Amino acid sequence: MSEITRSNKKNLERFGKIISFICVSVMAIGALVIIYFVASKGLSTFFVNKVSIWSFLTSQDWQPSKVDASGNPLVGALPMIIGSFGVTLLAALIAAPLAIGAAIFMVEISPKFGKRILQPVIELLVGIPSVVYGLIGLSVIVPMMRHFFGGTGFGIGAGTLVLTVMILPTVTSLSVDAISAVPRHYREASLALGATRWQTIWGVILKSCRSGLLTALVFGMARAFGEALAVQMVIGNAAIMPTSLVEPASTLTSILTMSMGNTIPGQLENNVLWSLALVLLLMSLFFIIIVRLIGKRGSIK
Repeated sequence: MSEITRSNKKNLERFGKIISFICVSVMAIGALVIIYFVASKGLSTFFVNKVSIWSFLTSQDWQPSKVDASGNPLVGALPMIIGSFGVTLLAALIAAPLAIGAAIFMVEISPKFGKRILQPVIELLVGIPSVVYGLIGLSVIVPMMRHFFGGTGFGIGAGTLVLTVMILPTVTSLSVDAISAVPRHYREASLALGATRWQTIWGVILKSCRSGLLTALVFGMARAFGEALAVQMVIGNAAIMPTSLVEPASTLTSILTMSMGNTIPGQLENNVLWSLALVLLLMSLFFIIIVRLIGKRGSIK
């Protein structure tokens, strides 16, 4: 009887391993297929349509249906790349101190109030669809930018404010987890040595969870870089080099969502959009690598 029981346990364990392996294999194959599909489509611009990679990344004129005096297509992606990095970096700069300050309050200053009031509010903000953020930006932020700074109100400034609100819950939640993970005896040792609470927070806690806070910020930047709908609704969608925060601009995602449905697969106009998607994918992979490097460095310490 005992041998039968041991045999059943072995079969059950073997079955569990097989199911787990199948799940991991499906996920890995799916990721590789997506990367191969986007890469093959995106590289068609350079190997089929013979567009220079340097010209694609550094030119400022985006009119895929037209050619210049030399017969080269006008497919400069630099304005969209600058627009994507602009809104992402500015949103991260604004969201980082707000999120870390909120996380310190929730964990170190008033844990009960944080768990009862602020945590549900953050979870609510995470669950709001991006189109709702876009509508709020269109109704509130764009008129506000127009009132205070002139112009149409559309631009990188409006996109930055919308993205700041969107990534704030993500960065705050991950920052709370990072600060909560600091061992309690770090705080007790600092206080026992005569440090004040603020000296303990600044000199001990924030330094101890620095890698976790950086990971939270990079995750927020990854979400901001890939956001499409909300940014498209407030940035103005003009494929020109941005020269001001209050003038219409565009991002990689906004051009993709606007133009993909109006092109024919296989033609240059469609291939260059896949090239923009490839740039977006490479940047997402870059953010993931940065997060893993930060996590590895933190674990080594």
